[in-house]
Amino acid sequence: MSTKYNVAVVGATGAVGEELFRVMEELNFPVAELLPLASANSVGTNIKFNNKEYPVVELTTTVFEEHEVDIAFFSAGGSISEKFAKYAVESGAVVIDNTSHFRMNPDVPLVVPEVNPEDIELWKETGIIANPNCSTIQMVLALKPLDDLYGIKRVDVSTYQATSGAGKAGMEELVLQMQDFFAFKLDESKKEAFAHQIALNVIPQIDVPQPNGFTKEEMKMVNETQKIMKKSMAIAATCVRVPVLRSHSEAITVRFADDVIVDVDEARAAIHNFENVEVVDDVENGIYPMPIMSTDTDITFVGRIRKDIYEQNVLHMFNAADQVRVGAATNSVRIAQKWIELQEED
Repeated sequence: MSTKYNVAVVGATGAVGEELFRVMEELNFPVAELLPLASANSVGTNIKFNNKEYPVVELTTTVFEEHEVDIAFFSAGGSISEKFAKYAVESGAVVIDNTSHFRMNPDVPLVVPEVNPEDIELWKETGIIANPNCSTIQMVLALKPLDDLYGIKRVDVSTYQATSGAGKAGMEELVLQMQDFFAFKLDESKKEAFAHQIALNVIPQIDVPQPNGFTKEEMKMVNETQKIMKKSMAIAATCVRVPVLRSHSEAITVRFADDVIVDVDEARAAIHNFENVEVVDDVENGIYPMPIMSTDTDITFVGRIRKDIYEQNVLHMFNAADQVRVGAATNSVRIAQKWIELQEED
């Protein structure tokens, strides 16, 4: 990557925005000028990037053109992307959007670079590339090598989603409730980020219920996975919020065609050899994916890989990945890296 690019980050002071700066630093992303953008309330604060301070600038309809932005990362919520992404595109920038707003737009590519990098070429349709839901990303990273190996017929998944999925407020609420628990005043603890107490509890609802009985989060996993993998496989999800600060986990059951006889060693090798995925699977010695293992990494860890005891065409597994990195910031930066490769090839 010989060329450098003017990069804007919308939502610069949020959890994902802050992680975007860290990931770009670590991956030596080719930044010429950096433009941290946020609401007027954040103006006056600075962002540190590559040992330099950058003042936060107010997000406006003209700021992208004024600063000649080439790449704009959006991570400030769907309503902000809906309102401002078009101005970034009109100024000539490519938008990489971390919200759910554009994901199911048929003209907008929905990309996990390890799974469907070819779709990035479709960015010219709208100027926008969508980043999938965090739980979808880590699941398709585990599913893709298995689909290539055997062909997936159905997926059933239960998620164990950390409070980081609700941003800084979610993580802070868990910490405060735990402090209140040890102070014997948990009953007085605030419950704002989540509908129920999250400390010492699990909440089997993420996002609003849909008419079919699933929640919006669960249907995101269904619809996004089918779009990314270009396959109308049957998928059912149950999404659960758990009292973990960071990194999501998933228990996944995969069904293949009836005539498939799963070879666990073959499946394990296919997963382990897939880009940015690592198998950690030694249950006898207590080695398997856990949130604490995956936090602050760019790897999706997969383990507990085992064949069903009743059906030869069914495989079970468990994964863990950092929701803020793999599920948001890192995937966005990897999309941008692939996009740059395409521009430099042209």
